[in-house]
Amino acid sequence: MTCKHVDSAELRVPTPAQSVYREDCTQCFDSIDDPTGLNVCLYCFNGGCCSDRDHAQVHHESTRHPMVLNISRKRKRSKRDEPPQKISKLAIAAETEEDRYDTTTKVRCYECGIDDVDKSSGKLSAVVEGVMKANTFAKQAEVQAWEQEITACEHTLCLEQEPARQIESQSLGHCSMCDLKENLWLCLECGNLGCGRQQYGGVGGNSHGLKHTELTKHAVAVKLGSLTPDGTADIYCYACNEERTDPELAAHLGHWGINIAEREKTEKSLTEMQIEQNLKWEFSMTTEDGKELKPIFGEGFTGLKNLGNSCYLASILQCLFSTSAFATRYFHPQEPPPAVPNPAEDLETQLRKVADGLLSGRYSYPDSDVIASEDSPYIPHQKGLAPAMLKHLIGRGHEEFSTMRQQDAFELFLHMLKIVTRSQHKSPAEDPVKAFRFVMEQRLQCISCNRVRYRTDEQDNISIPVPVRRKLRVINSDESEEKPKDEFEPVTLKECLDTFTGAEEVELTCPGCNSKAGFTKRSLFKTFPDVLAVNARRFELVNWVPTKLDVPVVVDDEPFNLDSYMSSGLQDGEDLLPEEADTPAATRFTPNAAAVEQLETMGFPRVRCEKALHATGNGDAEAAMNWLFSHMDDPDIDSPLDLGGSSSTGASTSVDPESLEMMAAMGISAPQARKALKETGGDVSRAVDWVFNHADDQGEMEEETAPTDANVQGTSGEKVMAGSSDLPATFRLRSIVCHKGASIHAGHYVAFIRKQIPDEASESWVLYNDEKVVKAVDVEEMKKFAYVYFFSRA
Repeated sequence: MTCKHVDSAELRVPTPAQSVYREDCTQCFDSIDDPTGLNVCLYCFNGGCCSDRDHAQVHHESTRHPMVLNISRKRKRSKRDEPPQKISKLAIAAETEEDRYDTTTKVRCYECGIDDVDKSSGKLSAVVEGVMKANTFAKQAEVQAWEQEITACEHTLCLEQEPARQIESQSLGHCSMCDLKENLWLCLECGNLGCGRQQYGGVGGNSHGLKHTELTKHAVAVKLGSLTPDGTADIYCYACNEERTDPELAAHLGHWGINIAEREKTEKSLTEMQIEQNLKWEFSMTTEDGKELKPIFGEGFTGLKNLGNSCYLASILQCLFSTSAFATRYFHPQEPPPAVPNPAEDLETQLRKVADGLLSGRYSYPDSDVIASEDSPYIPHQKGLAPAMLKHLIGRGHEEFSTMRQQDAFELFLHMLKIVTRSQHKSPAEDPVKAFRFVMEQRLQCISCNRVRYRTDEQDNISIPVPVRRKLRVINSDESEEKPKDEFEPVTLKECLDTFTGAEEVELTCPGCNSKAGFTKRSLFKTFPDVLAVNARRFELVNWVPTKLDVPVVVDDEPFNLDSYMSSGLQDGEDLLPEEADTPAATRFTPNAAAVEQLETMGFPRVRCEKALHATGNGDAEAAMNWLFSHMDDPDIDSPLDLGGSSSTGASTSVDPESLEMMAAMGISAPQARKALKETGGDVSRAVDWVFNHADDQGEMEEETAPTDANVQGTSGEKVMAGSSDLPATFRLRSIVCHKGASIHAGHYVAFIRKQIPDEASESWVLYNDEKVVKAVDVEEMKKFAYVYFFSRA
């Protein structure tokens, strides 16, 4: 029987711009590695499983696309009897498909009922070949996995040098501003020699190269110790703040009388130091006696494959879907997936897909393609699931999360809460982010007249400062020259919370008595969430560079009470301050001029500087800088500071509903349209331009309430606050995200989650290290240095 669709006009070879989902189903994680394989639609290239769930059949019934290419592959069995090959580049490469699988294909036609259509008939030969050669999400991730591309920039390509001169060799021996003799960087524009920043492995530096750049605006420098006779070297562009290449390096060095062919490499390059650090970032997967930790399998114990620098995503997903709010919202094993035309591009579908993958246990079993030899201690782990489609949706339109670079896990957590909240939640489904929301109440009291003001603010996390107390170090005369690593005294979680909620003085002019004596400010909880997300800030400025500090924070496993951090609200006998809208402009907030200047020299725009100083008490630049790093993704980060005293407040906050509807008809979301109209005075034409120029700005969610109003509308019309004010407020640590590495934008992230392991009497801590899921053994040490803590209400 011949299929009548082999010459169909809809049969076309996929273009480079089209996505071909030929590795796993778009609605679950069944894949081409399963015995039944995967059916790829030859009309739209959707991937559908054909096992018991048979999402390929569901796709056919909804689209009436008749023809699919069934792809099934079997991995060539590998034997783990040798240690993995030593990493030789700045990469932890994902496995590729070439030479690893035996793949079989056949064409099926649902409409004609033919199970094996001749692939050489009609247009099929070209179409099948195109499908098999096309890149997929996972393939693209593998190509880019952990790779760091270093390119030239306008500053290296258009380098202008001062008049040529011969730099004497003795002038290349130490920094021009200090006596350092290593980590030296030559300015290619003027020939100045300056030391670099402190680097991995105790390499010294006083940032005099950076200081030279600040004084002269010269951008490009080369690390002398990294020069090799074949013309390679570390090139850094301070203007781009990135490592670069210089195609004319030999000529640029020759300009200063330096013959690169005669140079000998004497120091590690930046890449080599980062590789060395990569090798140290591996979290322990062995017991104290050297035995490999035994993997855990089953429901709730499924790992996620590293897509290339995606461990930050894996750790946050594991923690989110371990909460009952996310599990209840997205895990529906007995329900069919959402009926949407393009499942891979639908956020609801992909979140349900990930929930099913992580929680069902369907994919949690040992990798059967790996055999441990009799002499090998290797225990097969899972293959792990690749959440490439969800990663694509989360990162779409985002400057950072759309890249393959490592990112800050806490920033991703905040970004995910935003996009989940903005997605649809049809009744009876609830927004799972509701479980994270609560209200903080800020109390301001004038030092002079003692009148007070209370403001409430809805939040979904807190970022707590970690007090830094260095241990005294005794320096022995026989110590090596390498600078020893600082050690810090441990602090308790209570101490961090006391600092976070403690009273502080701020420099503000009182709108009631016009005194400039200032205010005392304190923020406490008005309500508590079901899940409290806490970011521990362990950073300080070293040569104006944020540096992570390993300050241990002691967090007990036992429940602890937060009742003492509950705000009591307005008390009898307290007099309220007048609203700032009723006071003259002269009484408004005046930022600390010295702190603003310091922040501006670090590259922060003035609007952000003022907003950060206002939020942190108008004190020092370091506190404001820490606030800025925690609020980089705030939608209003670049909006001018508005304390409610503007005479045009009413005009700036009201939005014409008809203008909103007009922009909605253009495909612009309501939050984006609302903010754009506010920013452009209600002019629809200018607002549309604003949206296109601010594609990453997600807009404003609330229209009828002020930004500081923590209330939401209840079903009966009353105002309902997020969170709960019920006491006692008892919380217990549920999960943590840990990080190893000198920077939150590099290194490696893992998650530790408290779970009930089968056949064990009580809950235990489980380590989720990408695809590896094991019972944790060093969690007490990890808890001390966690980056994000998730506490559940007991």
